[in-house]
Amino acid sequence: MTENEGKVKLLGCWASPFSRRVEMALKLKGIPYEYLEEALPNKSPLLLELNPIHKKVPVLVHNDKILPESHLILEYIDQTWSNNPILPQDPYEKSMARFWAKFIDEQILTVGFRSLVKAEKGREVAIEEAREKFAFLEKEVTGKDFFGGKTIGFVDMVAGSIIPFCLARLWEGMRIDVIPEDEFPELNRWIKTLKDIESVRECIPHREKQIEHMMKVSERYKLA
Repeated sequence: MTENEGKVKLLGCWASPFSRRVEMALKLKGIPYEYLEEALPNKSPLLLELNPIHKKVPVLVHNDKILPESHLILEYIDQTWSNNPILPQDPYEKSMARFWAKFIDEQILTVGFRSLVKAEKGREVAIEEAREKFAFLEKEVTGKDFFGGKTIGFVDMVAGSIIPFCLARLWEGMRIDVIPEDEFPELNRWIKTLKDIESVRECIPHREKQIEHMMKVSERYKLA
C-alpha cells in the first residue's frame, strides 16, 4: 500500500464552510473518504480526542495521521494526491494563493458576517465597508475563469465555501445584496462558473436550511 492509499476520514459539519472546502478538494481529487457529521455545538468525544487544542471541525484522518485546520488539510491533500492540483507550482503564485486565502478567512468573513450583523455604525456603513473589501477580490478574479486561473484551485475552494454558500445565505436572510451584479460582475460570473462544477455542487448545503442556520447564528452573535 502506498502512502496516499488507505482509509480517509473527515470530521465535519454540514453548515461549516471550512468542512465544505475540504470536501470539495476530496471530491475534486476523487479520493474516497468516510464522512462523520458533528452535531455542533455539541462536540463528540472523537472530535475532542482528535483536535483537543481547537476542538473544531474539520479534522482529516489519513493513515493514522491527524490534521486539523482547513488550509493545512487542503495543502496536505494536494501534496499527497498529485492529480488535479489545487495549489500553483510556482513559489510566488503559491505564496499569493495563501495570501488571498488568509485575506478571505480573516477579512472577508469579518466584514461579510460580523460587521454586518453587529452593524455598530449602521447597516449601510457596514455594507459599504464590506464592498470595499470585496472590490479586491473583484479585481483579482477579473480576466480569469477562476482565482487559480483556468481550473478551480486553493483560493476558489476557500472563497467558494465562504462567499456564495455561506455569507450569501446570511445576506439573503437579511434581505440585502452585498455584491450586486452591476457592481461586481466578475465575482458574480465566478460564482456561476463555480456552481457548474459537479464536485462543488455536491458540497453545497441546502439553501433554505442554510439560510435558517445562518440567521440563527447571527442572532446568537448579536447577543454575544
